[in-house]
Amino acid sequence: MSDNATIDGLAASQRIRGVLAPVVTPFKADLAPDSQRFIAHCRWLLSQNCGLAVFGTNSEANSLSMEERARLLEELVAAGVDPSRMMPGTGCCSIMETVKLTAQAVEHSCAGVLMLPPFYYKDVSEEGLYRYFSEVVQRVGDARLKIYLYHIPPVAVVGITTGLVERLLAAYPTAIAGMKDSSGDWNNTKTFLDAFVTASPARTGFDVFVGSESFLLANMRNGGVGTISATANVNPAAIHKLYQKCSGNQKALGTSASTPAELEALQTRLNVVRDVFSKKYTMIAALKQAIAIYMDDPAWAKVRPPLVELTAEQAKTLAAELKAISFEMELKRKN
Repeated sequence: MSDNATIDGLAASQRIRGVLAPVVTPFKADLAPDSQRFIAHCRWLLSQNCGLAVFGTNSEANSLSMEERARLLEELVAAGVDPSRMMPGTGCCSIMETVKLTAQAVEHSCAGVLMLPPFYYKDVSEEGLYRYFSEVVQRVGDARLKIYLYHIPPVAVVGITTGLVERLLAAYPTAIAGMKDSSGDWNNTKTFLDAFVTASPARTGFDVFVGSESFLLANMRNGGVGTISATANVNPAAIHKLYQKCSGNQKALGTSASTPAELEALQTRLNVVRDVFSKKYTMIAALKQAIAIYMDDPAWAKVRPPLVELTAEQAKTLAAELKAISFEMELKRKN
C-alpha cells in the first residue's frame, strides 16, 4: 500500500488524516470557475501527499453558487480524482442547500464534509445550531456521513462550542467525526482536545484538525490528527513532512519543553513561509499570485469580487520575499 493511502487516505474504517488544503479555485476572465486548472491543482496537491478540502474559505466557496460547487465536484470525480482524499465544504446558511451538497459528497464516497455553521444570523443559540446540524444529519440519512464541524469565528462570527459538540456526539456519534479549528487561538484548540480526545476516559472518534500549520506540532503532540491549512496550497510537501514525522510516534514528539530539535526546526520553517503570505497580504490573493508566479500563468491570480488581486507592486514584493526565503514550489515540473 502506498504512503498516500496509509497516511492520508480513507481505507476501510480509517479516517482521513494529515495535511489537507482548502483548494484555491481558479477563475476564467469571465469569473466562471476554471475546472481544468482546478483539477490540475488538485492532482498536484495529491502528488504532494495533501488531501483536498475543496470549497473551503480559501476556495472562495461562499462566492460560488451551490450549482457551481456541485458541478466542480462532479468534474473532479469524473476526472478520476480520488473522493476518499476529499473533504468538501458543504456548509451553507440554507439547510436545504447544505443537505444537497452533503448528500452529493456522501454519494461520491468522499472522506467527509467540512461544515460551517449557518453564519448570517448572529447571536444564535446553541439550541438553534444543534437543530440545524441535526436536520442535516437526518435529512441526508446515510450511515456513511462524516461531518467535520468548521469553527472559524474570525470570519463566520458564529462558532462551535464544546457544549454543542457534546450534544451532537451524544445524538449522532458516527456522523460527527471531528472539527477544524480556525480560531487562531491554540488555547481554544486545546480545550476541544482536552474535552474530546485526551480526556480520561478517552473520547474516541472525534478528530481535531488545526486551521494553520503553525499549530501542527502542538496539535499532534496533544492528540490531533493534522491540519487543513491555506498555505498547504503552495507548501504541501513541507507541511506533510512535519506531519509524517509526528504521526504514530508519540514518544518522538516529547512535550512542549522536550520536543526534538528536528521537529521544532521543521515547525519554525513552516511558520516563516506562512508569515510571508499572512502578515502583509490578503491570504487568498497572495496564494493565487504565488501559483501564478511559479506556474508562469498570470490567469491564476484572478479572484472573485468582493476580493481583489494583489497590486503589481505587491506581486513584485511577494515574489521577492519568497525568493529571499528560498521558497520553491516546482509546480511546472510536477504538473
